[in-house]
Amino acid sequence: MNRPLRAGFIGGGFMAAVHTRAGRAARGVPAALASSTPERGERAAAALGVERAEPDADRLTKAGDLDVVHVCSPNRLHAEHTLAALAAGAHVICEKPLATTAADAERLVRAAREAGRVAAVPFVYRYHPMARQARALVADGQLGTVLTLDAGYLQDWLLDPGDTNWRAHPEAGGASRAFADIGSHLCDLVEFVSGQRIHRLSARTRTVFPERGGEQVTNEDTAALLVELGNGALGTLLVSQLAPGRKNSLTLELHGTRRSVRFEQERPEELWIGEREGSRLLLRDPGAAAPDSARLSVLPPGHALGYQDAFTAFVADVYAAVQEGSHPEGMPTFADGLRAARLTEAVLASAAGRGTWIETAPATEDPA
Repeated sequence: MNRPLRAGFIGGGFMAAVHTRAGRAARGVPAALASSTPERGERAAAALGVERAEPDADRLTKAGDLDVVHVCSPNRLHAEHTLAALAAGAHVICEKPLATTAADAERLVRAAREAGRVAAVPFVYRYHPMARQARALVADGQLGTVLTLDAGYLQDWLLDPGDTNWRAHPEAGGASRAFADIGSHLCDLVEFVSGQRIHRLSARTRTVFPERGGEQVTNEDTAALLVELGNGALGTLLVSQLAPGRKNSLTLELHGTRRSVRFEQERPEELWIGEREGSRLLLRDPGAAAPDSARLSVLPPGHALGYQDAFTAFVADVYAAVQEGSHPEGMPTFADGLRAARLTEAVLASAAGRGTWIETAPATEDPA
């Protein structure tokens, strides 16, 4: 397929804006958009420079001229919209969480496989060049054996009881909020960079404000986890959407028998390298980077790359997979979305048992 891909977008909010920018930068054509109402769709299509608005998601998926559909709708609609897009023959990029239950996520994995379509979930923090560099350091043995890890994802956008959003209400956002929304990113990065799966976890969650916007809230504001990786490494993970001053603070620090490494999403151009004799900052430099990191370093050193660049790199990989039949290194698929859904259910089950340890090692017969 040599022509530019024609992309459709379901949703008209912040994530749709991110997706349309990335799709355009990846040389796709933003062809159609549908939102929650025809009026909102018209406004969003005009604002985002999309060729046309469709009155609803059903009409968009059945339009017949779209190669790929980006599902950016509320969480509860992800499975419905993704299945419709796959049935229409489109490739799909579905926002996380892939689905609000692991059973639905498993259905989507199987549906994409049966349809023979490229199906991806934007775990885009993998696409920061320095996250890839940290992964290469671990894989090359430069840290030694990973013993412990300390990770967190902190935001403050729901700090006050008057702050509300559809994600805070389980009927739209699902049974989990903070963990499904941002903790899933954190766990994906832990497993991706460390090269190890989380085999066991113990979790506690807290819903600080039982009501937001006049509606009852039951999904969590914060989550704290103890985790054990497949090699026995132990770690702590803290997830919160009520951390004053923290806007999008995703951090991952791994401690090995030789060195430590720390990646901070808000400082994406550097890695902190810790040694017993001292520590240093490793700055992004494609000339000296691991090949997988250098591939994503599309600007010279000193020209900062950020979140939108990472998102664009992800979409470019997905579009390349569609056009070339390839699977670019590290491209997150529906299988990764299913993994996140299973970890989310494990966190909720552990929290319901007041910190019960839950086994989360992938099964050998896993359909993912």
